[in-house]
Amino acid sequence: MVKRVFAVIIAVLLIGMYVLTLIFGLMQDPRTKRWLLASIAATIIVPVFLYVYQRIYNLFQDK
Repeated sequence: MVKRVFAVIIAVLLIGMYVLTLIFGLMQDPRTKRWLLASIAATIIVPVFLYVYQRIYNLFQDK
């Protein structure tokens, strides 16, 4: 059950980041490059963070 919740959270966050990156990309703002780099970084960091959080949760849940 917990794994499904984490999977949904990850999916929603990643989809949201990509949608926001697309919207900011269409705005032709000079800060668009920063938003794109932030989205790419978050694409890597968010799933890793949630995976680590899940592992820690499972360690303490078993005891």
